[in-house]
Amino acid sequence: MMFAQQTNRKSGKVKLTAESMKSGAFIDVNAATNAQSSYTIQQLVQQVLINGQSSCATPNVTNVTVTPSANQTVNDPNRFWGYFNKGTTGFPFNDGIVLVTGVASQTGNSAYPSGDLSGNISQNGDADLAAATGTIQANQRDAVALEFDFVPNSNQVKFNYLFASEEYTLTYPCSYSDAFALLIRPVAGGPYVNYAILPAGAGPVSVTNIHPANQFSGAPFPSTCPAINAAFFGGYNTTTIETNLNGRTIPMTAIANVTPGVAYHFKMVLADYTDNSLDSAVFLEGGSFDIGIGFTAGPGGAVLPSTINMCDNTPQILTAQVVTSPGTTYQWFKDGVAIAGATSISYTATQPGVYGIQVTIPGNQCPGSAEITIVGGTTPPAQNATLKLCTTPSVLTFNLNTATPMITTSTSAIVHYYVNQSDAVAQNSNYLSATAVNSYPGTDGQVLYVVVSNGAFCSKMVTLTLQKEATPIAQLAATKVRICAGESTTLTASNGVTYQWTTLSGTGATQTVSPTQTTTYSVYAIGAQGCKSLQPASITVEVVPAITSNLSGGMICSGDTITLDAGAGPNYSYLWNTGNTTQTISVGTPGTYSVTITNGVCSKVFTTQVIQAIIPEITNVNYNENGTMVITANNPSNGALEYSIDNGLTWQNSNTFINVPRNIIVSIRVRVKKTSCVGFLEYFTFVMQNVITPNGDNVNDIIDFRGVNQYKDFKASIFDRYGKEVYKASTLQPYWDGYFQGKRLNTSSYWYQVSFEDPASKKPAVKTGWILLKNFE
Repeated sequence: MMFAQQTNRKSGKVKLTAESMKSGAFIDVNAATNAQSSYTIQQLVQQVLINGQSSCATPNVTNVTVTPSANQTVNDPNRFWGYFNKGTTGFPFNDGIVLVTGVASQTGNSAYPSGDLSGNISQNGDADLAAATGTIQANQRDAVALEFDFVPNSNQVKFNYLFASEEYTLTYPCSYSDAFALLIRPVAGGPYVNYAILPAGAGPVSVTNIHPANQFSGAPFPSTCPAINAAFFGGYNTTTIETNLNGRTIPMTAIANVTPGVAYHFKMVLADYTDNSLDSAVFLEGGSFDIGIGFTAGPGGAVLPSTINMCDNTPQILTAQVVTSPGTTYQWFKDGVAIAGATSISYTATQPGVYGIQVTIPGNQCPGSAEITIVGGTTPPAQNATLKLCTTPSVLTFNLNTATPMITTSTSAIVHYYVNQSDAVAQNSNYLSATAVNSYPGTDGQVLYVVVSNGAFCSKMVTLTLQKEATPIAQLAATKVRICAGESTTLTASNGVTYQWTTLSGTGATQTVSPTQTTTYSVYAIGAQGCKSLQPASITVEVVPAITSNLSGGMICSGDTITLDAGAGPNYSYLWNTGNTTQTISVGTPGTYSVTITNGVCSKVFTTQVIQAIIPEITNVNYNENGTMVITANNPSNGALEYSIDNGLTWQNSNTFINVPRNIIVSIRVRVKKTSCVGFLEYFTFVMQNVITPNGDNVNDIIDFRGVNQYKDFKASIFDRYGKEVYKASTLQPYWDGYFQGKRLNTSSYWYQVSFEDPASKKPAVKTGWILLKNFE
């Protein structure tokens, strides 16, 4: 009863426009203009559906049938199967095979006049389709199927398809489950497996399992049921019609894993559900069904997709996945050109390009062939790096951009920083944002994972190790900041692990210095991670001027005193060993005297001697007639002596005097300097005259011995040339006047002899010579 009620349902067709009515607005289906429209179903499978075999038959596809088969010849204009070509439309597939639960030709070519496809095929359902899609076979209508056997040469078969239906109108997708299944099982037996299913277990391909939230009835309105798997819905027809079916799925790919060399049975089945008023169709893309040769990454390796990537010309082993027999030959191609010598089942590609292989199997009239595209790329240079951050109160986060030049020298590389290694390996979107990269808190020792890519598929993962340390604040102290010249002080830096001294060598915390002048020392603190203090710590060591003193002692005679002067200086204070605290002291006792002088920083002891002086003794006076007098004195004190010949009025350091007059008494004084110890001698500068003229003019009238006659053992005699003594000195007559016994002597030369004890040397002194006496008559 329900079936009878549903037979009058109408499709919500798009209102036809002048544009949609133009020639070429619909795809071509079984159009006479296409030679393939006259192909048998086996030709369509072998030469349209199967990849690369449109010019010859392949023996590993057999038993091609369609169901129901009655009146379904290539000459039947109402057949449910056939060839389609997109013509000038924007249909997703260029061409291929179409199966319809109605008349195939009515799915395209032009707008179907009645608004709905016609040609009910049967009231039959399909048990295999019902099992694969979870529907009730009794409710199925117009079930159609395409079946064939095949022997795959590789371990995978696939084809591209899309599902379309008139049910995509009004609220029909909520209840009318027209469906499609691709079933495969070994010919030797076993259950079917449906490969026309949605990813991630989302279910079969059917109207009720793939539809949007809006209905189609000439304009979109909310449907009465929620959307299901809407991502796989390709859209409703618009004014650019393409087909007479209201909506379709997106293009999808069915992939089946198979065993090479094993025969499989393939069944493509489609049916209406509940009634046969509105029809559905499946479009199989021509050339997309591949049951031939695949590629693996070397013998026994993983199956390779049709396009793979090659970075940095890294060698890629390509192995043809094909069942062979004795006598099988191989030829590899690159970019359509045969590669000389590449005639084995495997080839190692070392550069990008389109690589193909042609396999000739004995007894097979068509050589098998396949292509794989290798897209080349260059991996940017990248290396592990370490980024150090020396934090300050105003700088607490890393700018990871500063690490990029250390990681890669490429200026065009795309660099992503990941916190988790698994994210970096997956190269997902969980990398740090630009904001996070600019200001990343990080921790000391943290490892970030950095993916450096060329913006496509070539990339390298390296690590960035973070080093984080608070910038130290240097401090500097000294055991003494004021020292005396010649002293040392120890400088001690703190708050670092090592230190950088600005004017000193070494990296330790302590330095012993001995500056000769006031000096400022500076040091930077270096942390364990190498962070350097922003400013150095400084300290000035003042070198206090050396304490100096001209303290000198001296000699004193008994009863004398001497003043000892320690000298003046800045901030000087004094402590004598006598207990005095003045700059000078007066002492009258011989001995050792010391004074300790301090200036508040330095202290120094000065010592001097006060020596008992002994009166020097004049031991010799050497006087010559030229007026030069040389005085010799015995100096038991061994102190410095000074001399005087004017009875101490003037003194000199030299013991030699010049221009001393003859025959005068000289008061000689010799003393120890700066003392009262004085030696004394009265000395007569006796020089014998060699001419006497006693004429009463008081010039050379006599030879006078009165200056020397007081000397001990004094004797003086004058003799004529015959040896007669004509004068002998006495106290009564201490001079000679040229007379002898009251008579004037004759003018002549006379010889003299004078002797006495030298008052200085205490030795006998004898002076002899000749005197000319001139007496005037």
